Order: sequence, then structure tokens, then C-alpha cells
Amino acid sequence: MNDDTNPASIHEPRLWRDNGWTARVIKNEDDDGWAVAMLRDGEPEPALVGPWTMGRDKKNPKPLDGDAFNTLVKTASEVIRRAEQHLQATLHKRITVNCNAGRVTVALDIVPDDDDPHALLSAADEDGSELARVKVSAGFKLNRSSATAWADGGFGRP
Repeated sequence: MNDDTNPASIHEPRLWRDNGWTARVIKNEDDDGWAVAMLRDGEPEPALVGPWTMGRDKKNPKPLDGDAFNTLVKTASEVIRRAEQHLQATLHKRITVNCNAGRVTVALDIVPDDDDPHALLSAADEDGSELARVKVSAGFKLNRSSATAWADGGFGRP
């Protein structure tokens, strides 16, 4: 988008804002170089901070342009996507075990509540019908052994 179609757009050599993202070229605190910070609108922290290329004078940063901005948006979006996938994997785990009840899929869904952090432990048969659901501590460790023991114990509170 250009400044005519999006009044919030900024296209300056060290600041580029467009399509919900802001790229800001900043002095690298660790050395004499430059860095670029990518911030998604509404977020308090940058999604990505990385080195930025020096200009031809070897003193000032290379100016931002549309191609560089689009590449930075793509990279920052991928960083966010991976962080969301990691969080999803951390909060939701599934394991399928063979136990006395047959083949059972046990799931642990952590609820990161500030007042009452906990998890829901559930079991489903091969058809997907829920066999049990109990509230457990957010620190419950789901593994093959704990899932089998829970199922073989009749799905009571572990």
C-alpha cells in the first residue's frame, strides 16, 4: 500500500509502517552496526530484532525499501507463527496408549489461568467418544506411563 491508500503508512529510510507492521532501523547497542526491529501493530514488544545492513558509506544504515520491508514482514510473521505453535504444543498434549480399556487417546489441556492454573486430563476411545475428564494440576506430566496408569486405574483422579 502507499501513502495515498493508507494514511497510517510511513515510508522513510529508517521507519517503514504499513499493513499492520512497523520496521524501525535502530543503532545496535552491542557494536557500531545497525539493527532492525519489526513490531506488529498492537504488540508491546518487537516480534523480531535482527542485524541491518550498512549503507555504502559504511557508517549509516542502508535505507528501508518495499522489498526489504516485505521480507521482514514475512520473517517476523514466521517467528510469531512458530511461537504460537510452540505455545500450542506446550499447552496441549496427546498420547495414544493400549490399556485394559483398549486403545485410548489421553489428552492434557493446560489452562493458563492467573487465578486458577490447572489442566484438564481427558480420555477418548478409538471412536472419539469421551471416556473421562478430570481436573489436574497444571504441572501434571503426561507420558505413556502416566496415561496407561490413569486408564488402567479406571480414570479416577490421578
